[in-house]
Amino acid sequence: MEGDIILSRKETHRARVMREVEAFDLRLKDAAVVMRVSERQAKRIKARFLKEDLAGLVHRNRGRTPGNAISDSLKARILCLHEEEYFDFNDTHYTEMLAEHEGILVSRETVRKLLRGAKKAPKRKRKPPRHRSRRVRKDQKGEMTQWDGSPHHWFGEDRPPCCLMGAVDDATGELLAALFVPAESSEAYLRLLAMMLRRHGIPQAIYHDRHSSLVRGDDHWSQEEQLQGYQFPTHVGRVLEELGIKSIPAGSPQAKGRVERKLGVLQDRLIPEMRREGIQDIETANAWLEAGAIDRYNTRFAKEAFKSGSLFIAISKQEIHHRVGFAYEAVVGNDNCIRIGGLMIDVPAGKQRRSYAKSKVLVRQHLDGTWTVWLVKEKIAFHPATEFREPVRSWKRRKAKQHGRAKEALQVYIASKPAPPQRGHFPFAVKGTY
Repeated sequence: MEGDIILSRKETHRARVMREVEAFDLRLKDAAVVMRVSERQAKRIKARFLKEDLAGLVHRNRGRTPGNAISDSLKARILCLHEEEYFDFNDTHYTEMLAEHEGILVSRETVRKLLRGAKKAPKRKRKPPRHRSRRVRKDQKGEMTQWDGSPHHWFGEDRPPCCLMGAVDDATGELLAALFVPAESSEAYLRLLAMMLRRHGIPQAIYHDRHSSLVRGDDHWSQEEQLQGYQFPTHVGRVLEELGIKSIPAGSPQAKGRVERKLGVLQDRLIPEMRREGIQDIETANAWLEAGAIDRYNTRFAKEAFKSGSLFIAISKQEIHHRVGFAYEAVVGNDNCIRIGGLMIDVPAGKQRRSYAKSKVLVRQHLDGTWTVWLVKEKIAFHPATEFREPVRSWKRRKAKQHGRAKEALQVYIASKPAPPQRGHFPFAVKGTY
């Protein structure tokens, strides 16, 4: 070996030991123990040292190209593909895309080193972890579900933002249902619930945040609520009660961290994939999710539950259509017509009775926009589909005989974001839901 000889710390240590062996101050058997090698290997080291001096202690692979090293042309291709087509993919996702679409089989660490070496920063910076107590996963699939919404510019910064609704099984981490909606709302949660019921069935419990569509945030108690001893639920809460699903509100985002992390992974992966597929609207994105994106995600990330089997309860499509939707309590007018927010539903004469005037009925709007009117368990009227508008809560003053003018919360059927119609609010209270 010509020129300067550079030894590593281990090689420098071996040189000192070999000097002592050469001077007969240390036996080779003891030198092997000091160098932490076998006696046979110590003999090889001594032979190379006596023949080449310090150069014999240098590792023979130094300066050689590793046998498993990738070529410069392949490195250039990986960097070029990342620059042109996969610029918004994270390291792991990019590695998977290289294997799936480009036929390039390299490790994630190789991709990471190439990108960092080319001064390409990671997609996300990792925050230092905070100490939190871990909640053990549920034992069996269907025992508990977590769901949430993630508003974002899912189709690019130049496109309007929308919201991805996702439901995740706590035991397996499986993505049970996912769909894009304009905004996180009662309608969005009901559509997500319907999708989950259709694909898997009824779970035992749902863990969620305190969004106003799921949990009431007011401290108002009506007279009916005071008499019954509990506040009426939201529309989504009422549907969960009807289906026998336990509703568990979380105290912090970290408490339902599994669905939060899943939505973060989806945000990291779906945006570049949809950009690559040319998807730029909600309808196309939802069809793409159903066609295979959800199953592909579960193949990659779902885990095995501690116990086999499933606790999901099967439910028919007819029952989903009937249960999952908005419901309003109303009173049939003297003209056998129900009026809700400007919508008039005529109630025809029944087989057993001619008139339903002054009857208290339940009016349901289903997720397809159609309306049905129910007297106990009898369907007495139907109305074609109308625009699906989410109800909002409004404070109005109503006369009370004993307490003067008291303020009560009334459910009104109007669009929540635009201004109310010119005719004003419609005081048709929904006593059972908010």
